[in-house]
Amino acid sequence: MLEGPLLAWYGRQARDLPWRRTRDPYAILVSEVMLQQTQVVRVVPRFEAWMARWPTAAALAAASLADVLAAWVGLGYNRRAVRLREACAVVARDGWPADLSSLPGIGPYTAAAVGAFAFGREELPVDTNVRRVLERTGWTPAVPTPQVGQALMELGALVCRARAAACGDCPLAGAGCASAGRVAVAPRRRGPAAPKERFEATNRWVRGRVVAALAAGEELPADLEPGRLAHAVEGLVRDGLVVRADGGLSLPV
Repeated sequence: MLEGPLLAWYGRQARDLPWRRTRDPYAILVSEVMLQQTQVVRVVPRFEAWMARWPTAAALAAASLADVLAAWVGLGYNRRAVRLREACAVVARDGWPADLSSLPGIGPYTAAAVGAFAFGREELPVDTNVRRVLERTGWTPAVPTPQVGQALMELGALVCRARAAACGDCPLAGAGCASAGRVAVAPRRRGPAAPKERFEATNRWVRGRVVAALAAGEELPADLEPGRLAHAVEGLVRDGLVVRADGGLSLPV
């Protein structure tokens, strides 16, 4: 039985994160959307500032899209902010639906996370960390309580990591983990590695700089190659993240 050792370890080692101190579905939804492809250490201060500014789904729904995008600068993937605001508009109008995945931009994982951590449902949110732990241990919780889900996430993030599994520190190593001490880690590729694209060379970086400049009321970055800038702007306009008005550009209202 792995649940007992797992929960005992989690009780001792769990990080004190602000979204773990609440069962407010709005707060948990905000945290889950922010944490998508963004490190926890970066999310914590942004989450706290966001919640201080817009403490409820209704408050966020009433905010201008320009303000929401400006507050999102630096978190990346600005469409996440747009969809979060859209989801909160539905909640503010109709309340929280039984099927959370019916909200705009909410996929199966996020729906399960909010369902478990806010509403106490026996659903297991399976992110990359949880999937890795389940595959390595060969264990599926019989009763996926919210505490078990959080503990599995924490174990995958801190101990049962993808390329550096610390089996010696794992509470499940001596409790029946199928991979204890012999975790199969993907071998490193031999020969010269393929060159990794610098973030500054991506279109996403240019898009982020455009949104950040408009949010700050500044001119578009003058150091960007005109073709790259034009391509990024066209994409932002097409996605509804930037609008053309009076011969210039602005964030949508």
